[in-house]
Amino acid sequence: MTAEHEKGALIELLYQLADDDFILAYRGSEWLGLAPHIEEDVAFSSISQDMMGHATMYYRLLEQLGEGKADEIAHLREPSKFRNAVILEEVNGPGTYLEKPDYDWAFAVVRNYFYSVHKQIRLDSLRHSDFEPLAEAARKIMTEQYYHLMHWELWFKQLVTSTDEAKARMTTGIEKVWQDFGGVLTLGPAYADMVKANFIDDENVLKQRWMKRMEAVFKETGLTFPGEPKMDRGNGRKGEHTEDLTKALTTLSEVYASNPKTGW
Repeated sequence: MTAEHEKGALIELLYQLADDDFILAYRGSEWLGLAPHIEEDVAFSSISQDMMGHATMYYRLLEQLGEGKADEIAHLREPSKFRNAVILEEVNGPGTYLEKPDYDWAFAVVRNYFYSVHKQIRLDSLRHSDFEPLAEAARKIMTEQYYHLMHWELWFKQLVTSTDEAKARMTTGIEKVWQDFGGVLTLGPAYADMVKANFIDDENVLKQRWMKRMEAVFKETGLTFPGEPKMDRGNGRKGEHTEDLTKALTTLSEVYASNPKTGW
């Protein structure tokens, strides 16, 4: 593998890592003032802020690799240039933050929990990366990710073992997330080069670690394990996205696009 191919694979990986956290952090921020209770409002806001910080670390590494300014990378790219998984860009529910928000808490819990489990597994691999700046970033992020995962796991387990209504809503949320979570588990077209350069473990290894963890949780909570997740609405690692991402990026970039000197 040439140095050019190796750098290209690293850049592709960093975009995936950054964009995943960036867009899910934004979806989390939309719950401000709408979470089930005030303590959760504070906790979820803190988690979303942390995740935006994680995305910043990756965008700054991309800046150092010559991809442009971190702020511009985050705010001025076209939707087709984003590499986040499709399930992470999906709206929280009907309505908007400012107009009749009718968000689905069960969906939020399931999506964040499943993602947090995978993120921890991915970080555990990245901390051994041969690209030391990435390994260092992963080690820093893991100190916060431990608490994020603990938070969402507690919510998940409590709700699926709670009332019949709560379990029914969570089951619906699981079915919804499962249809597209396969997009989180893939590393995209350049994954072989990423693995060959020892930037991250093979995607199949990471997937099996996630599946094993999920299967154990489903068994513990009395849920039926649905098998391998699907990728029904496209592969975000290839730039395939929904209108939800386009609308989210329009909102996210509004201030920066109007005044590029504004730091995000």
